[in-house]
Formats: sequence, C-alpha cells, structure tokens
Amino acid sequence: MKQEYFERKNKELYCEGVSVKDAAREFGTPLYLYSASHIKERFNNFAEALKGYPSEICFAVKSCSNIHILELFAKAGSGFDIVSGCELKRVIDAGGDPKKCVYAGVGKSAEEIELAIENEILYFGLESLPELERINAIAAKLGKVARVALRVNPDVDAHTHEYITTGKSENKFGLTAETAEEILKGFKEKYPNVEAVGLQIHIGSQITETEPYKTAVLKAAGFVKKLRSQGVELKYFDIGGGLGIVYKDETVATPAELIKEILPTISELGM
Repeated sequence: MKQEYFERKNKELYCEGVSVKDAAREFGTPLYLYSASHIKERFNNFAEALKGYPSEICFAVKSCSNIHILELFAKAGSGFDIVSGCELKRVIDAGGDPKKCVYAGVGKSAEEIELAIENEILYFGLESLPELERINAIAAKLGKVARVALRVNPDVDAHTHEYITTGKSENKFGLTAETAEEILKGFKEKYPNVEAVGLQIHIGSQITETEPYKTAVLKAAGFVKKLRSQGVELKYFDIGGGLGIVYKDETVATPAELIKEILPTISELGM
C-alpha cells in the first residue's frame, strides 16, 4: 500500500490523514475504511496502460458492493462485472452505466436475464448450452437481441491457490474449445435473438505474475483465429481475474507490466 494512503504516526494508523481510531470512535466498529485515492489510482493505472487502445475496464462488484465504492468507479468511467440481478441494480443505483456491464456466472434466473436484456448490458458471459437457449427464448419474448461472450477454459495454470484457480481443464468453469466451436456452428440460424460478440477467459484470482495471462491469451488467440477461418468474427476479448494484492510480502506485477505482455497478441487480432 502506498505510504501516503495508509501510514502510522506515533504507533497509530491513519488513512489519508484520518485517524483510524477517531473514525472508529465516530462510526463504531466493525468499521471498513477505504482509501478513495488508492482505489482511483489503481483504476487509473489500468486506464493509463490501455491509453489509446479501445478497451473497457470492469470492476468485479462481487469483490466489494459498497455503494460508495461503486460510485467512485462509476465516476471514473469504469465498467462493471456482475453476477446477479441485484448487482446490476446496485450498479445502476451507484450511477454506473448498464451498457458497460458484463454479466458472468452460472445460474442466472429468467427474471435476472430479462432485467439485464432490458437494461441493454454489454453482454452475458456464457458457460453452457442450456443457458444460451434460455437467453435466446427470453430475448425473443422481449423482441430484442441479447449479446453473449463465450467463456472458454484455456487449460492454463494460474500459479495461484488451488481453491481460486478457474482456468485449468479439471476446473468446473467455462466451456471447452471443442464445445464452444460446436455451439457457434450455425449460431445465427439456431439462436436468432442472440449475438455472439466475444470470447471470455478467466484463469483465477490472486494472480501475481504476467506469465499465466500471456500463456492463456496466446491459447485463446489461436482459438479466435481458428473461428475466423470458419467465418466466425468476434468483437471482444474478455480477460478476467485481474491482478492480486500484497497480503504479506508478495511481489505483484503492475497493470503496465501485464498490459505490455498481452496487448501485442490482442492487437494483432484487431480486437
């Protein structure tokens, strides 16, 4: 953590010059205290690394749904990664743009899908054929076309804790490349109320190095090229997981280091 955001003075902890002890006295405990400046700095680090390149930075609402934190991101122009209808409503309440929301996760209810379509979210993260069929049926009922990004499991070790890795073949998350390819055959004819707009990968959480991302992006890029040879064009390349944080003495890659490693491959695809 940057020294100017959290620091100790005379053995007392301060956040942006505010005594944590005084804040606890005023607001009671337990107390969750955030540094708005540090949050904005982290977002701006990603934005600066992607400057000049068409992109969307999405904050995962499930990581912290505090309305004031969401407001900070909304004012900064952030998009949002959501996993429920309640999270979508919370983003809207915080002033976030639903058109910059991507809806991940399995088990979306019909009501949640309908809410997301009516608010014209950017796209759904798709992980199963039954979900695709449900989205198509609901979009047809509404007289709309929904957008989806197929989440493909790249079978890459994220070098993180086994309980939070999501991109290996033995993990339960995402479609195999073979299944995704099969789903996309005759897609427009079979699912007229759904547009396949992207490819999504998510290899885990608390990732501290760039190598797993580089490997996953290269594998996914190869799949995109294969789809193009079959006449399937996708607009979005969605990379989930983010970068880890320092709990003790970890060395964590910076947003600039991460983007430098993966952007050339994505740029080559024109996505």
